[in-house]
Parts: sequence; C-alpha cells; structure tokens
Amino acid sequence: MKSLAGGRAARGLRDDVLLVARGWRWGRRGAVPRSAEQFVQPRHTEPFPTAWARSRAASAVRSGIQVAGLRPVIRSSVKPTVHGLDVLDDLQGPVVFVANHTSHLDTPLILTSLPAAWRRRTSVAAAADYFFDTWWRATASAMVFNTFPIERRSGSLSSTPGSLLENGWSLVVFPEGTRSPDGWTRPFKHGAAFLSLRHKVPVVPIALRGSYAAMPRGRNWPVPGRQAVTVRFGRPLFPAEGEGPRDLGERVERAVAQLLDEDATTWWAAARRAADGTTPSGAAPDTAAWRRVWEQTKPPEVRTHRRVWR
Repeated sequence: MKSLAGGRAARGLRDDVLLVARGWRWGRRGAVPRSAEQFVQPRHTEPFPTAWARSRAASAVRSGIQVAGLRPVIRSSVKPTVHGLDVLDDLQGPVVFVANHTSHLDTPLILTSLPAAWRRRTSVAAAADYFFDTWWRATASAMVFNTFPIERRSGSLSSTPGSLLENGWSLVVFPEGTRSPDGWTRPFKHGAAFLSLRHKVPVVPIALRGSYAAMPRGRNWPVPGRQAVTVRFGRPLFPAEGEGPRDLGERVERAVAQLLDEDATTWWAAARRAADGTTPSGAAPDTAAWRRVWEQTKPPEVRTHRRVWR
C-alpha cells in the first residue's frame, strides 16, 4: 500500500511539474497570446547597449568564436556553397548587405562566408523582441554575431546604424523583417535602401537558397544529413542621382530575385530574363500552404564547374 501511495504521489508531482512547465514563459514566451500581440501598445524600454561588442577586445574574442567554433559547427551541420565573393574585391566598405531571410542559419551562413577582413567589420540588425528580450540572449547574440537591436513594430533603432556606417562598419539587413514562414520571400521594406542613400554606401544583394530546407522555422537545430545550402553574392548597387528609397529598394529586391533565379538555373538564363523584365518573383505562388512549404523543403542542386584542364 505504501509503494502504491508513493507511486501516486510521484505521478502527481510529475504532472504538477509538467503543468508548470507548459505555462512557464522561460524568459521568452510572452503573457499575451500571439493572436493579440498586434493590439498591445508597445512599451517604451531602453535599448540593450551593444557598443561594447564592437570594442577591440570583444572583436578579438568574437573572431576566435566564429573561426574556431561557429564555422566548424555550420560546416558539420550543412554543406554550404558560396558564389560571387569576388564582387567584394573592388569595394573598400562599408556596405549594406541585404539578403532574403528564411532561417536562423542565414546570419551565421553570411558571416562565415565573408572574408575575414569583412567579417571583422560587419554588424547585424536583429529583432529586439526576439534576440534582445532577455539579457543573456542579448549578450550572446551581440558577442557572437555583433548584432544591434531593431524594433520590428516601430522601426526605431536602438543603436543607430548610420553611426556604424560612418565609423566604417558594414551592416547585414534582412528587409523582410522576419523569417519567412514557408521559405518564399516576402515584400522588402526600404530601410536598407534609406541607409544606402543617406550615407552614400552601396548595397550588396545576397541570395540564400536551401537554408529553409536545412532549418525551417520552428526548429532549433538543422535537420540531420547536412543539407546543401548556397550563398550567392551579387554585384553592388550604388544609389543613382535622384533615386528615392522606394526606387532603390525595388531595385535591391529585383537583384535578390535575379540571384535566386541564377542559383536555380544559370547565369545566362537569369541575365536574359532580367533584361526582358521576366525574372520570376521569389514570392510564394498562389497555391495551398502545404505545397509552398513542400516546394521549399527540397535542397538546392549544387552545380560544379566542369574541369577542362587535367
């Protein structure tokens, strides 16, 4: 009888712990349901300071973490192929890197693809409500990826990206504002174009393919099997005389779409379609949600150059 009572007590304690765990916010989950978040008035809070992450000591530590820790982890989890890094050869920096956004893999993929000289002077715009909601997550994000917070709802910046550009720091910006829920691109916002125009720096478009298949939204780690991922850098886009943020932003969006098309086909085919104005949009087709997700879960086919000289 005692053992039976003890078993019931243990099961009751287990059930209580599970009930508390399901209701606990664990430092991130908000008390407001997601369906009601849009109706909640934003609270004014002091932005998390990140200037310390760009100090000489922090930069040295981050360089070691990225080279000795982050890069081997990425290479052991996915099979990245990088194209177009030669576009950086004639640039002195700073620049605004603009990429489509489908996965938490996107930031480490871009950073570990950049040459060391560029990586050491690149900062990443990150969502304040996601990466800076707790002190330990904010500290880790700023330390490892050199992030600064951006308010997605209000668009305000805690650490002025303009001052970073003026001080020679390049920026990584995801103009969609959040990860795609199905792997297809969403309309670009024009903040990156505004920064380019105001500070007279070029925009370098980047197309990422396969990162959604490797680590879709909702996963905390890449899927097993080292999925193929491609990172393709495009030629820099310089602000034109009399061009506004909307015009430049649309040009950047078309450039990313052309890179996605090039990565899926060939450079020549993509260039011809761009010249004809028939570049396929990266936006989701008008089909069932499961078909859109299914289409993006296929890893990209990685093309290799044929060897001529043996």
